Amino acid sequence: MSSRSPSSVIGPIVAAALALVVVHGFGRFVYTPLLPLLVDDGMISLSQAASLATWNYIGYLLGALLALTLYQSGHGQRGLTLMLIASAFVTLAQVFTADYTTLAGLRLLNGITNGVVFVLAPALVLEWLVLHNKAQHSGLIYLGVGGGILCSTVMVESTATLLSGQWRWLPAAMVVLPIAFWSSWYLHRLPGHAPITTKTDHSALWDKASTPLFLAYAGAGLGYILPLTFLPAVAADWQLTLRPSAWLVVAIASIPSTWFWNRLGSRIGDKAALIWNYALQTCAVTAILVLPSSALGLWLCALLMGSSFLGAVLLTQRLARTLHPHQGPRLSAALISLYGFTQLLGPWLAKIGIEHGAPLSATFVVGLIALIWALILMLWVPKSVND
Repeated sequence: MSSRSPSSVIGPIVAAALALVVVHGFGRFVYTPLLPLLVDDGMISLSQAASLATWNYIGYLLGALLALTLYQSGHGQRGLTLMLIASAFVTLAQVFTADYTTLAGLRLLNGITNGVVFVLAPALVLEWLVLHNKAQHSGLIYLGVGGGILCSTVMVESTATLLSGQWRWLPAAMVVLPIAFWSSWYLHRLPGHAPITTKTDHSALWDKASTPLFLAYAGAGLGYILPLTFLPAVAADWQLTLRPSAWLVVAIASIPSTWFWNRLGSRIGDKAALIWNYALQTCAVTAILVLPSSALGLWLCALLMGSSFLGAVLLTQRLARTLHPHQGPRLSAALISLYGFTQLLGPWLAKIGIEHGAPLSATFVVGLIALIWALILMLWVPKSVND
């Protein structure tokens, strides 16, 4: 163990969680509550808003693939710290442009930096935790996503009447810059990126055991991304002013969800917990479709999706690691790339629907079908590699 290695698990977990605050809670999901405001400001149209989300998710997919390349070439830790700082500067750059094409490029760059950090930060800390026999605490890293979503939501809503246009990005930029510098400095102090498990496995990731899990996760990626991109926009489309807002409900519900799903998976098994998780997400999207123009439908979707989407990430990563115990970041990159690919389809399909006259909420039927697909496929997933 490096002499610079911290003696407590708290520091590495906090550093990785804050990295996810920067790239996911602010860099990515601050866009969701900003979206209807930017449309109301006349800065972008609803169709352009969907396109911006697609560019961001394309970047996320590319970033996950880049993370794997960086890891395998021995530059994972350096790439992690550089991309974390770059993400903060991309958020800052968005303050200074109202041009759609420039903003699309910045959302693409934001997605790339997000994908790299989302793969490498949890993977680096997980390997450190494994070395110290503390792997059971790894799920706490994802508290950074829920915490970041909550903070960014409160920040957007509290400054909604004070700012307009591209200046709405300014509070997020002011927050993420110092956090990114501290987190990158701390993560740079951990042992290097090379796998520290006793055995490295380069066997095929897609096999009889893991294929249904991967395909289910792909469905979940498409199913959850529509509400997590467009929920505030649906409220605006329905001309509803909610207190609390649906997105604030998502943020609050996401905070305890990491602990809950981590504990439930430990008690009943990750496979069983994932089945319950996908069932809740299915109910979340159904609420929008069966309760149109309803505050209750928005709140139910927000509550159920906010309390479940992070659990799907945590449980799938852990169950996949059970099926492929020695794949490390290679496994994380593969899962996030698959998840990212289906995520980018959501806004693209929504854009097509909007351009053909469909209300935004009606496009959620695509997510419902995808989540039913995920739920059914989970029945074929083994509980462990020996099943």
